[in-house]
Amino acid sequence: MSILKKTNNISGLQLFQITRFTSFLIISIIFTKSHLTLSEIGVFELLLFFASAASYFWVTGLIHSFLPLYKNNNTFLFKEENKSPELFNAFLLLTFFSVLVFIIGISIKSDLSVFGYKGKIPYYFPLLLYILLSNPAALIEYIYLLRNKPDKIIQYGFLTFSLQLILVITPILLGYGIAFSVWSLVFVSALRIIWLIVLLIKYAEFTISFPFILEHLSLGMPLIISSLLSGSAQYVDGIIVSNKYDAASFAVFRYGAKELPFVVLLAAGLHSAMLPEFCTLDKMKQSLKTIKKKSARLMHILFPLSMIVLLFSKWLFAFMFNEHFTRGADVFMVYLLLICSRLLFPQTILIGLKKTKVVMIASIVNVIVNVTLSLMFLETYGLVGVALATVLAFVLEKMILIAYNYFKLDIKPEKYIPVGIYLVYTTAFLILFALIDHRIIFIQ
Repeated sequence: MSILKKTNNISGLQLFQITRFTSFLIISIIFTKSHLTLSEIGVFELLLFFASAASYFWVTGLIHSFLPLYKNNNTFLFKEENKSPELFNAFLLLTFFSVLVFIIGISIKSDLSVFGYKGKIPYYFPLLLYILLSNPAALIEYIYLLRNKPDKIIQYGFLTFSLQLILVITPILLGYGIAFSVWSLVFVSALRIIWLIVLLIKYAEFTISFPFILEHLSLGMPLIISSLLSGSAQYVDGIIVSNKYDAASFAVFRYGAKELPFVVLLAAGLHSAMLPEFCTLDKMKQSLKTIKKKSARLMHILFPLSMIVLLFSKWLFAFMFNEHFTRGADVFMVYLLLICSRLLFPQTILIGLKKTKVVMIASIVNVIVNVTLSLMFLETYGLVGVALATVLAFVLEKMILIAYNYFKLDIKPEKYIPVGIYLVYTTAFLILFALIDHRIIFIQ
């Protein structure tokens, strides 16, 4: 309990993200060690993939645009009172999109041809129920964030993801198929909805406001597009590779085209937790200092960790997979370079200040550059060239946002970036990358 009392909103949200990731990681590991066939495991992973692909971009866009609007919008006057009409209207918007996806899903009757999958999807109805229930429930941890209750974020994450883990793996350990596991995801999502309703009764004012919903959509739509474009990078890379190489090379690329999970999770936690902290000029100054301090701490942890993983990446791939996938280590090593852009947070400032259109434009540039460089590098550098193009595109995106902050908003990089620490770690990381295998980008 003393540990919970020492947490803040940033660490609370980061621990929540890690708990969720760990839960699904343990499920994946146990499934591979169980009686399940590769085909059954593939079906379960496919369901999670479809659920994420159908909703991640608009959930991310709506929540990230809601956080800076909380008690800082043009619709509701700020009041020092317990209940918030913003929460209820954000819930309505998330629910509307969830119901819309559910209706679209019902209308196409599970006959899909997307992301390389064709035909009827097994367990299609529970998949739609999972999408319908799980997405509005994503608001829970952010209600605790806005109410400054980081201990509740951690407790909620531990309880729900522990329950989910137990309910999903128990049928498998007892010798049953994945049907019970799939329905367990739906059941836990239903419990989360009940949890959300209790929180809304406690903290939300049940007032429908179309002006606020329109304000929310106006701010959120660029972020929805931005999230869709940024998240599509893996699909763009996959399409390019699949059109140039055979299935075996595509599998090698997919196994290697992964980032270090803790980099993504901890960076995302810091980004989300800081979004509500830009309501006034005085608060913004403090928020810039906080981003600088917290990002420096992440750099001290994640750059050394990534360097260790970089050193042993070839051995890790040989140990975890078979010899056919060792080439995937070269792709993975390049993807580790994404840490150089992940630990910069100019987008947090822009979204917090409600400059979401700039973020969208930078994401569009990212996709255009990614596709262009991938096609160029593919001929010379092979599979690794596609990964290298992705890294350069994401670095360029962050440079655009940093430049906008500096030239348009007069926010100098050193105000929110620990420039010296960043340059030292980035230089060391690039030198180590080159020393491990200076010929890596010529391996095809």
